This record gives sequence, structure tokens and C-alpha cells, in this order.
Amino acid sequence: MTGHRTNSGAHLLREWNIPAKQAMYHKDGVFFMPLKHFPGAYCDSNGYIIFATQQEFESCRFVSVGKRANVHQGISKLRGYKRVK
Repeated sequence: MTGHRTNSGAHLLREWNIPAKQAMYHKDGVFFMPLKHFPGAYCDSNGYIIFATQQEFESCRFVSVGKRANVHQGISKLRGYKRVK
């Protein structure tokens, strides 16, 4: 199947038992929609990072938030990243 989604945050939230209210997925862990519910998680194909509060998310110097959130070097480089695979 071409063009199908490789994964979704909602799916990984359940599959990996991520302790968050919301999860977003990007295969490379770089570009996401901004989180709106906290704790919130960003996932890549190997693991995830949790932002406990909106303040923690907005003050993270490795994340730029506009219409989309850009995690400059990918979530796997952030302190607190949990590798699942």
C-alpha cells in the first residue's frame, strides 16, 4: 500500500502505554502539530518524549512552535527521550 500512514500518535499512545493525554507522531521525530493537551508526547519510530506541562513544552529551547512544532535535532536527542524499539 503506498501513501498509507506509517503510524499515529493515538495508536502509539495505546501500544506503548505512554502516560500522556495526547501523542503526536513523526517518523523522524522532527515536525509535529503543536501539543494542546498535557501531559503530551511526541513520538518517532523508536520512542517518545513527554512534556508534562504546557509551560515545559513552550519553554523547551530545542522546540520552535509556530503552525507546526519543529524539534531541531529530533526528539531522540532530547533529555528524557524513552527508547521503545
